[in-house]
Amino acid sequence: MMYRVWCFFVLMIFSVVAQAELRVAATTPNMGMLARTVGGEAVEVTVMAPPDRDVHYLDARPGMMAALRRADLVVSVGADLEVGWLPAALEGANNRDVRMGTRGYFEATRKIELIETGAAADRAGGDVHPAGNPHFYYDPVRTADVAMAMAERLGELDSERADYYVDNAARFRASVDERMADWQRRLQDAPGMVQFHKDANYLAARFDVPMLGDMEPLPGIPPTARHLRELVNELRERDGVITYLVYHPSGAAEFLSGELGWPKHQLPNNVSVDADAAAYFELIDRWVAALAGE
Repeated sequence: MMYRVWCFFVLMIFSVVAQAELRVAATTPNMGMLARTVGGEAVEVTVMAPPDRDVHYLDARPGMMAALRRADLVVSVGADLEVGWLPAALEGANNRDVRMGTRGYFEATRKIELIETGAAADRAGGDVHPAGNPHFYYDPVRTADVAMAMAERLGELDSERADYYVDNAARFRASVDERMADWQRRLQDAPGMVQFHKDANYLAARFDVPMLGDMEPLPGIPPTARHLRELVNELRERDGVITYLVYHPSGAAEFLSGELGWPKHQLPNNVSVDADAAAYFELIDRWVAALAGE
């Protein structure tokens, strides 16, 4: 009898501990990495978008709605990156605690200064983001700023662990600071790059890497033969590198590489769905090595 009582007591303790975890639904693997890094053992993270898909063009899926339905906190990139599917998924989930504008909804791009703001909301200009370029996660400094803001929000939802979240975010920032000098040294003579989409602009801005052009004539518009030929004519006397993401078609990069003699690199823009901070630093290292010609 005493054994049964003891077992019941232990199960109750584990049940309370399990319920004490904050359930986080992250829109992208990079946001999941940050939530996992800042939340540590106090959070359970579900990532809704795979790392090898363009988040601009996903559709709301039942799995996303299931994650949102049980979430205590939604962690999104924002600046309309997920506008094509996240509002619909939130509506389908019908979880009023994590709707946009609530304490249970965290939008990273609202916590930092964005670049390329103020573009006219006109489809004639391509896939524009009037609020600014959403791809901040290429900049480790801004990513650390988002981590600190996320720690504050987690502390609001779970005040007993507020210091724990801040400490985790501070460790992430310290890890960024430790690496900055090396990244800057390696990129100080980087010749510049042509990219497929306006993805790595934050990385280039942070480390003063020249942006030489985009393969897309307008954001979200596929490369055209005329535009690529114009890039070749403009850049023929320069050195540089060509970058495109894992889900971008390779034809434009191959054409430019063949015409200009520049190296091309197909690179990830997200960590894996279960990644930690070390994987994020490895991702930045891959980009630095590519741009530096290492």
